[in-house]
Amino acid sequence: MGAGAGQPAEVRALQAALAAEQAAIYGYGVAGAHLAGAALGTATTDWTAHERAADRLRAELQARGATPAPSAVAYHFARQVSTSRQAVALAELLEERVTSAYLGLVALPDTGLRMLGARQVRAAALRAAAWRGTTVAFPGLTTQALARAQRG
Repeated sequence: MGAGAGQPAEVRALQAALAAEQAAIYGYGVAGAHLAGAALGTATTDWTAHERAADRLRAELQARGATPAPSAVAYHFARQVSTSRQAVALAELLEERVTSAYLGLVALPDTGLRMLGARQVRAAALRAAAWRGTTVAFPGLTTQALARAQRG
């Protein structure tokens, strides 16, 4: 069972979170090539956290009889990375995308998946805040999503 639209919501949400984790793993490789010292150490720690999270998501998918989607060969992040400052901006973007992806798990009826999603939203939001230097009011929600919610 792949990542099709006909799958149960929990499998689709797990696949989306896995895709975000896989992109983050790749992205931290790109970012790490432009970092040194403490920033490189933080990037390495964050990369490891994403590896572990991806492993957990693969196990959750397999437990549901679904085949985890493979990683892409390469990813395009719409941000050029050739300096340490750009690498930090990429790390921030990666964490924002991971945070957004895990919101899909938080919305599920399965308590275990909701808790997994909540823990990962928190972890990614904290990593993003560390890279950014500040927090945001609603981690993982885009400006457009917040505007729709206010109109709603």
